[in-house]
Amino acid sequence: MAKPKLLYLCHRIPYPPNKGDKIRSFNLLKALSAQYEVYLGCFVDDEYDFQYIDKLADWCVEYKFRRLRKSFAKLRGLSAFLTGKPITLPYYADHELQHWVHQTIAKHQIDTVMVFSSSMAQYVDFPQYSHLHRVIDFVDVDSDKWRQYADNQRGVMSWVYRREFRQLQRLEQHYCSAFNYSLFVSPDEAALFRQLMPATLSNKIQPLLNGVDVQFFDPAAAMKEPEYPLQQPYLVFTGAMDYWANVDAVLWFCQQVWPQLRAQRPDLHFYIVGGNPTSEVLALHGQQQVRVTGRVDDVRPYISEAALVVAPLRIARGIQNKVLEAMALNKKVVASDMAMEGINAPASLYLAQSDDAAEFLQLCLTMLQQEDALCTNREWVQQHFTWPATLTPLPGYLQHAEK
Repeated sequence: MAKPKLLYLCHRIPYPPNKGDKIRSFNLLKALSAQYEVYLGCFVDDEYDFQYIDKLADWCVEYKFRRLRKSFAKLRGLSAFLTGKPITLPYYADHELQHWVHQTIAKHQIDTVMVFSSSMAQYVDFPQYSHLHRVIDFVDVDSDKWRQYADNQRGVMSWVYRREFRQLQRLEQHYCSAFNYSLFVSPDEAALFRQLMPATLSNKIQPLLNGVDVQFFDPAAAMKEPEYPLQQPYLVFTGAMDYWANVDAVLWFCQQVWPQLRAQRPDLHFYIVGGNPTSEVLALHGQQQVRVTGRVDDVRPYISEAALVVAPLRIARGIQNKVLEAMALNKKVVASDMAMEGINAPASLYLAQSDDAAEFLQLCLTMLQQEDALCTNREWVQQHFTWPATLTPLPGYLQHAEK
C-alpha cells in the first residue's frame, strides 16, 4: 500500500545532524519518512552542507533546495522595515521555492504539511491552503529570544531586536491560529506560548521533546581520533560558534569564570568546539590555555575525554542538545539555568547550574574534584530522551480530524 504524501519545509537542510536545529529537523524527517512519501523543501546556507544534498534521497521521494546567500538574505530582510513584517520573513522568502511548493501541492494532491520553524510557514499561508492539515514545529518561542537579545543590547540594536520580538510574536500567534497544531520542544515552551494565545486554542499547542541518538552518543562507541591535539585536563563547550547565544556564552565564561578557575587550577585547558567561529571567539584562541578548534568531523571525542562540560548560556530557549549529548556520553555538566530549562533532571545526577559567575566557578571546582564519582547521567537520558520515545506523539498530530 502506497504511503500518503507529505510536504516538509525546513529553513535549513536537515542533514547532517551536526547542530541544534538540524538534529531535530533530521530526526523529524526520519520519523516522517517511515510513514509518508516526503517532499522536502529547504535552504542550504553553509557551503559545507552541499556535499550532503544527495543523501536526502534516503528519506525523501523528492527534494528542492535553494542556496541561501546570507548577505543577500540580510538585504531582503531590510525590506521588513517598509512592510511592518518581521525581518525573518523576507530573509527566507524565495520565489523559486514558492513556485515549487505550489506546484508540488497541486501535482501530488498533498493534503498534509509539516513546517519546521516559523520562517517557512509563509510558503503555505494562503487561503487556498486553509483546508490542508498544517502542523508547525516552532521548536521554541523564537520571538522571546529576540526579546532577550534586546535586553542585552543598547541603542539602535536594542530597538531593532525589540521590534523583531513584537513583529515575530504577532506572526507566531497568527500561524498558531491558522494551523492545526503548533509544536514546541518542551512542556515549558508550550506553556509559555499558551500564555500568548486564547484559552480556546490551548489544545493546538503541544510539546514534542528533543531526543538524543544514544547509539551514536555512547561512551563505548567507536569514535574518530580528534583532529585537534587535546591537552589534559580540559573543559569543553560545544556548539555552532557563529550563533550569538553560543558566542555570548563563551565570552562570558572566559571573562567572568575562566581566569579565576585557572588561578586555582592552572593545569586546566578550555576547548571551544564548533564550526564558523566569529572573530570574537577566534580572539580567545591561545589566551590563558583556551583553544578554538573550529569545525570538527566528530564532536564526541572532545566531549568524552573532557573533565567537565560547561554550558553557560545566558540567552536560550527550549532544550539544549549540547547538554543532552554530554549527558548521553556520561559526562558531568555545569550549566546556566537557561541551558537546563526543559530537561528537568533530578538533583541526584552530576549536573549543576547557576547564572552567577562566582557560583559557576565553585560548581566547576566541585565537579572537578569528584573525579572518581560514578556518573549516571547516561542512564537517565536513555530512560527519558531517546528519539523514538520523544517523537511518539508525532503521528497523532499529523492525523487528520474526522470531517
